Amino acid sequence: MNSFHKRYWNLPIQNSAPLRRVTLLVDGKPEVVNQISLAAAPEQADWWAFLDTHVWPGKNLTFAEENVWIEESDEIWGSETLYKESLRSQVHFSSRRGWLNDPNGLVFYDNNYHLFYQHNPYGWSWGNMHWGHATSPDLVHWTEHGDALAPDSLGAMFSGSAVVDWENTTGFGANGKPPLVLIYTASGEQATQCLAYSNDGYKFTKFSGNPVLPEITPGNRDPKVFWHVPTRKWVMVLYVETSGKRHTIHFFSSPDLKAWDLMSVTEGGIDSDKFLFECPDFFELDLDSNEKNKKWVLTAANSNYSIGSFDGTVFTPEFSDISDVQGEGFYAAQTFSDIPQKDGRRIQIGWIRADSPGMPFNQLMSIPSVLTLKSTPEGPRLARTPVKELESLRDVSATGSGCFELHVEITESTEFEVSGVRISYDYKNQELMVRDYKITVPLISGKQNLMVFVDRTVLEIYASDGLVYITLPHLSQGESLPERGQLYPLRSLWDI
Repeated sequence: MNSFHKRYWNLPIQNSAPLRRVTLLVDGKPEVVNQISLAAAPEQADWWAFLDTHVWPGKNLTFAEENVWIEESDEIWGSETLYKESLRSQVHFSSRRGWLNDPNGLVFYDNNYHLFYQHNPYGWSWGNMHWGHATSPDLVHWTEHGDALAPDSLGAMFSGSAVVDWENTTGFGANGKPPLVLIYTASGEQATQCLAYSNDGYKFTKFSGNPVLPEITPGNRDPKVFWHVPTRKWVMVLYVETSGKRHTIHFFSSPDLKAWDLMSVTEGGIDSDKFLFECPDFFELDLDSNEKNKKWVLTAANSNYSIGSFDGTVFTPEFSDISDVQGEGFYAAQTFSDIPQKDGRRIQIGWIRADSPGMPFNQLMSIPSVLTLKSTPEGPRLARTPVKELESLRDVSATGSGCFELHVEITESTEFEVSGVRISYDYKNQELMVRDYKITVPLISGKQNLMVFVDRTVLEIYASDGLVYITLPHLSQGESLPERGQLYPLRSLWDI
């Protein structure tokens, strides 16, 4: 058993090595247990992960296991190439090191957008679920911080949400400042719902009374929580898998985020690819920008959604099992809470399942999009547009980061290539072909406007005034630039 003193403990990771149990002791007591594919020696490392010891200031930290190779440093190993790696996304957020999946706890707090996310700091694939944490003043440039939540005796830190407790209903606030509260699933022997809170937005304390909601079934997870103004109570929207693999959404209420009562249940199907499968989000939008005509939207991890009404207790769907996301890779999207009223946008980020082979990191987030609700002949539908702040990355006088934004107006059948991907549009049948995907993309006022964002491992396409959204994991071929449309080379979001 060895003790270490410098800020970063750099650990050699060999992706093909068997998983080893590694226990961090804090003042002699087990604090976090991870399963890590450690290299037997530094020269066998595919990449280096790191543990930031500043999370436990003034504590004595050790590993319980012998023969864990550590390189102490006041720097992250490889920091000289950090964010400059060949497959590092330049327009999309990705984590410094390790695996990333579901966005969690999207919230605006203390003049910053906070993005938490499912994070494996010690592996290139899923596992050891922590909550990673990054902040941005503008939804474009992101600064990473240490993991906000680490696995504990209740289990791994699965997905959830975050709220600002403006009225301090929890009593977690201090010095007149409202606390930032994280609500998450602890996935251990049982799957329970728990709280953690912060008074500065960066250092989080887990609630001593966890769990606040015991296990309903082993398949309950991913709490989405918000303050319902008309009834002055907190509402939790929770995915619950019931007997026979039936998927449901349970609605709970609470006066203080600590004690929860079941209000109602919305039934789903029995096919995991259908509506209501995990990672729910629930929010209200104006229909056609009409403040007097509002609808509630319930979304699932695969982006299928339902539109209807909510009286504070029961959600009544009016249009169900709708999907507007095409292509592949987009999953588990969530929207920000507590965006200032003067802004009023409903901003969404999703996980894009796009591999980064050979890199010390893996997967990325979508670019942030503004959601609106529009009337169509089929009924109300969600529409997406990229946040306007992304325009700050445009650099028409330079080649930028090798990534770009393309705008193409189509008034007849056409075909062109973007970064090695053939894109064609059949004007008569209103069909877009992107690689092997044939997608119905309706004309708007007799024309089709495409917005295409190209990064190093993904393409994102907005069509039909945002009514159609397409993601496609793809290793970019930067030399293959389109010969038509308005092209905007993009600077790297990491250039601050």
